Amino acid sequence: MTALRPIALILALTTALVATAAPSRPNVVLILADDLGYSDLGCYGGEIATPNLDGLAQNGVRFTQFYNTARCWPSRGALLTGYYAQQIHRDALPGLGGGGQGVRQDWARLLPDFLKTAGYRSYHSGKWHIDGPVLAGGFDRSLDMKNQGNFFTSKGNSIDDVPVKVPADEKGYYATVATADHAVECLKDHAASHADKPFFHYVAFIAPHFPLHALPEDIAKYRDKYLAGWEALRTSRYSRQKAMGLTNTTLSAVEPEVGPPYAFPAAIEKLGPGEVNRPLPWDALNEEQRRFQATKMAIHAAMVDRMDREIGRIIAQLKAMGAFENTLILFASDNGASAEIMVRDGGHDPKAEPGSAATYLCLGPGFSNAANTPHRRHKTWVHEGGISTPLIAHWPDGIAAHGELRRTPAHVVDIVPTVLELAGAQKPTDWKGQPIPAAPGRSLAAALKSDVTIERPSLWWLHEENKAIRVGDYKLVAAKGDTWALYDLRVDRAEQNDLSAKMPEKAKELADLWQKQTDEFSALARLTLDRQPKGKAKGKAQGKKAAPKK
Repeated sequence: MTALRPIALILALTTALVATAAPSRPNVVLILADDLGYSDLGCYGGEIATPNLDGLAQNGVRFTQFYNTARCWPSRGALLTGYYAQQIHRDALPGLGGGGQGVRQDWARLLPDFLKTAGYRSYHSGKWHIDGPVLAGGFDRSLDMKNQGNFFTSKGNSIDDVPVKVPADEKGYYATVATADHAVECLKDHAASHADKPFFHYVAFIAPHFPLHALPEDIAKYRDKYLAGWEALRTSRYSRQKAMGLTNTTLSAVEPEVGPPYAFPAAIEKLGPGEVNRPLPWDALNEEQRRFQATKMAIHAAMVDRMDREIGRIIAQLKAMGAFENTLILFASDNGASAEIMVRDGGHDPKAEPGSAATYLCLGPGFSNAANTPHRRHKTWVHEGGISTPLIAHWPDGIAAHGELRRTPAHVVDIVPTVLELAGAQKPTDWKGQPIPAAPGRSLAAALKSDVTIERPSLWWLHEENKAIRVGDYKLVAAKGDTWALYDLRVDRAEQNDLSAKMPEKAKELADLWQKQTDEFSALARLTLDRQPKGKAKGKAQGKKAAPKK
């Protein structure tokens, strides 16, 4: 027996070394919400029940200063290419086309194309809103939810880029559940047929984007929860955020004059006397208005709650197939909560049960302001409320931290280089003979391990003439038609104390850098303008802001 002891010791040491070695290439599940506010999740200060996402945060890390582009399609293009949307024709530049109808250059490939070289299979479930068919972007399977105006039907959607046939007696369909159904189905098939390969799965929920559609039992859970109003909700969320260490800023002031970014007065009339298109003081509203607004927030909460439950089903499948420990799960939102109010698609029946298919409700500026606590403004603006998103990262085999915060500024353009580094995939320097321009993203791999600052020259924004740049802790920002304002985000992410008059040289330095960056992006875009549709890129209808409705 004595002679066997050295062998046993060697085996024990070998086992210990294997256990502590760096994990193999991880699977990646990238989950994106739509119009989710910074404070909507429990782990970011919210009161909505999100136990599955909270659990990922508790056993992983949360980023406190993660950014998007302020709008849906630019964020999605940036997320999967690693470029600012303007660099790849997916958002407009001064004097140039772009935006939702823009076409990416051939070299602006999506992440799955580069992961193929490392042996990954890629899946997509949910919203797309990127130019071109899904499978042409490198995905092996897809559910493309093109019908974003009705959560209760599959009409208009595609499976693997082929339109679905909707049953004549379609019942029991809900988009958030269907997104998870497809994701789970893809994961089961991967386990059965491709278990020897790592996978990348992009799960893009439409929730909680308008129209506010939710299952009746989910709405009932929150029906009376928000009758105290948006000021009370902001205060309670802010208090929890402070206790969590998520912010050291003040709470942003409510801006009663700031309503929806686009004026649709006819929609306000259709929605009835309960609608309010400004964040007026809650006690200034009448009883009908308070109930109407609280009901909209209840539906928004129900949509977030259901999304979390469906994420729980995806997590359960990862565990069932033995993939959970070595899967990097990332969760974020494409922009801040929305102040928009409109009626489109199937219209709005004011007599129908709120949240049902016959209704078309939007959150609006009052509770959108609360959803974005503690930040200022909403989706489409590039103030912090429009561009700040949660980012949760969970990976048992690769992230030792449990419940820690990561304070480095980061952006959706960082996801591609992060995943490529962890996957061991090399991005080529050219694509079919065309050189690939340098991308602005930085890998966040080091930040997953510890609370380090990822160094970069700047972070840059432009959307519908709202513009901003961040260098270090200083941010220069201007809404359309306004002059630049300078903020020190170390102490003022609420953007309340404009330093531009006190620090004119710093303001000019950042303004010059923003212009230099913009000129560089414009020069790149001009090289391939012949690929763009003739005329101006299509966008959302705009008009003058309507007067406050009381």
